[in-house]
Amino acid sequence: MGAFEIVLSALALSMDAFAVSICKGLSTENVKLKHALITGLYFGLFQALMPIIGYFLGINFQEAISSIDHWIAFILLALIGANMIKESRCDEDENAGDSYDFKTMIVLAIATSIDALAVGISFALLNVEIFSASIIIGVITFTLSAIGVKTGSKLGQKSRKGAELVGGIILILIGLKILLEHLGILSL
Repeated sequence: MGAFEIVLSALALSMDAFAVSICKGLSTENVKLKHALITGLYFGLFQALMPIIGYFLGINFQEAISSIDHWIAFILLALIGANMIKESRCDEDENAGDSYDFKTMIVLAIATSIDALAVGISFALLNVEIFSASIIIGVITFTLSAIGVKTGSKLGQKSRKGAELVGGIILILIGLKILLEHLGILSL
């Protein structure tokens, strides 16, 4: 997995955090820079930490599953992507609330970064350099989350759905590319 795929993965993974950030911006009456920075820090930090945790979980099982690792990576990424696409089609509004306290933000940060844990397992199976990948994921998530809060009131619910849809499609395509490369059908 090259730098381009890692950046695409980071963009895809950050879509849940971006969507929740938009909702935070929509539900906050007077959005200030501190709201954007708090949201960006929480979401970016957790999106950076979860792949590392997943990576070390995956590394422990790598020998036992090396013959099917490409299938596992494909299935994990496809499931995450399909879930994001499903969420993008859901008519229910997310209620992120206007609170930026520790308890609220930690719950949102964990909820939006669970997918990154599974991607970290995939990264272990693909021998991705985890620390640089996690930094890229964290920085992209921080940036998009901060932007999401600041522009939430202007973008609205439609953008949340579009971001999740695009993120889901990207993850599925990356998983498919990994599978096809390992099967020898595609060589890039």
